[in-house]
Amino acid sequence: MATTDFDIDDLTKRMSGAIASFKNDLSGLRTGRASAHLLDPIMVEAYGQSMPLNQVSTVNVPEPRMIVVQVWDKSMVAGVEKAIRESNIGISPVVDGTNLRLPMPELNEERRKELVKVAHQYAESAKVAARHVRRDGMEILKKLEKDKDIGQDDARVESDKVQKLTDDTISEIDKMLVAKETEIMQV
Repeated sequence: MATTDFDIDDLTKRMSGAIASFKNDLSGLRTGRASAHLLDPIMVEAYGQSMPLNQVSTVNVPEPRMIVVQVWDKSMVAGVEKAIRESNIGISPVVDGTNLRLPMPELNEERRKELVKVAHQYAESAKVAARHVRRDGMEILKKLEKDKDIGQDDARVESDKVQKLTDDTISEIDKMLVAKETEIMQV
């Protein structure tokens, strides 16, 4: 059986990538609790170029409703503050020397529902990515079967593996979504 073009491990890695991307998307959703990941997408103008916030400062979460950003270079404090204010994350930084304190406001019911909708959109994107990986795997198997590189029975066995992998991935995405939804809706 020559399955040089078909690699279930590659499909597994790609599906794991969809889960990892979804997990990263969810970590950026503000749940009312402080999370250092909330600031991951923020870029700061530093030394003539745009840099991620975590390359010019240290981000800590000393208490559940507070993020503290320690800026390494005192001349960068204003730039970091501006980047946070313009990032539309809904948090106003309080400057304290080279530190910026970011108090997390309480979320109202309407905002929580909006965040749940966003989480559902992220989940659907992740599921679509998993289905694309499934489609790619199935197309390779059909081609191998058509070219007589593998038999019909082998193709069916491999197709079942791909389908199970897809089902497991989508199930994992659903579990993560339910957990995030619960976290967001908690008062």
